[in-house]
Amino acid sequence: MSLNHKKILLGIGGGIAAYKSADLVRRLKERGAEVRVVMTQSAMEFITPLTLQALSGHPVASDLLDPTAEASMGHIELARWADLFVIAPATANVLARMQAGMADELLTTCALATGSPVVVCPAMNQQMYQHPATQHNLRVLSERGIHIWGPGAGSQACGEIGPGRMLEPLDIAQRCEAFFGDKPLKGQKLLLTAGPTREAIDPVRYISNHSSGKMGFAIAARAAEMGAKVTLVAGPVNLPTPIGVNRIDVQSAKQMLDAVMAEVATQDIFIGCAAVADYRLDKIAEAKIKKSAESMQLALVRNPDILATVAAQDARPFTVGFAAETHDVEHYAKDKMQRKKLDMIAANDVSISGQGFNADTNALKVFWPQGCEELPATDKYTLAGQLLGLIARVKEAR
Repeated sequence: MSLNHKKILLGIGGGIAAYKSADLVRRLKERGAEVRVVMTQSAMEFITPLTLQALSGHPVASDLLDPTAEASMGHIELARWADLFVIAPATANVLARMQAGMADELLTTCALATGSPVVVCPAMNQQMYQHPATQHNLRVLSERGIHIWGPGAGSQACGEIGPGRMLEPLDIAQRCEAFFGDKPLKGQKLLLTAGPTREAIDPVRYISNHSSGKMGFAIAARAAEMGAKVTLVAGPVNLPTPIGVNRIDVQSAKQMLDAVMAEVATQDIFIGCAAVADYRLDKIAEAKIKKSAESMQLALVRNPDILATVAAQDARPFTVGFAAETHDVEHYAKDKMQRKKLDMIAANDVSISGQGFNADTNALKVFWPQGCEELPATDKYTLAGQLLGLIARVKEAR
């Protein structure tokens, strides 16, 4: 069993998604993990401790000032016991209290007292999730080394639609497996690009595309978890830096190329996941262009080809490209791989609803000179792990 002998402390916050925590305990247990549960007082309004005790096989902890537990410093004992502390659901309230370093309940006290890795799985109304205060709290927690898994997006119990759904229990259990899994990229240096580029028209306008950077950031996160030393060159995106990843922020294609070429000589793997603008303005206006004529012409020139430039290096890393297409995906992907002399290319059909740009899911068809493999639609984190595993196998077989 993949989580055999692993000790997972599950923290449950007070949100409607707490009902999923029972299934999460079951998923972790069936993979061999030993699970103990700590709940907030409000969580017990949504699901009973008795249910979780029956599923985990251990009494549920909830009272910070329990005289029996405190006889042996119960909160410290729980915090030290865990190999991994997963908080699911992590409500907006729990995230805010963790960010502030509060120890007013057993769950937040354990989060402060543990030396083990901590994961939060956000779950809340979409407006609460997107509020600047919650986004600030998540950024701060990420900077402190807290792992953030999710949230997903879709219909919510309140009737609204948007980001804020807790990841499904199976997804969280699989991420726990991956967290403790093999490190096929251990010792490898991996450089990748992610997100769009912005090509300035004048001081206030630019040309760009719909790339959110989610696929590239998922690859960076999984690569770090799989043992790689990761450098991420990111275009303008609103995403937190994955744990253990060195991030370099850029705006334009030229800046991205410069950042890549400054790092590439020491890398073992390069993945070009960014949606780099093909063209830029021949001349950027120094002042804002005022609206006057009914039409306006812009003179564009081609941007440098980052993938081809990397692939042309004498001592190049294993070079992987992405091909986002709307039709004839296989034909264009193979042609791009051959023209640019890539070692591998991952193609996706961005015309399919729910995958590709701005989506949380994707599907890839991966080609290399000796073969191909189809990776079916799934969340981008899971897909990233599958792609990196394939890269490791093909690279090793060369």
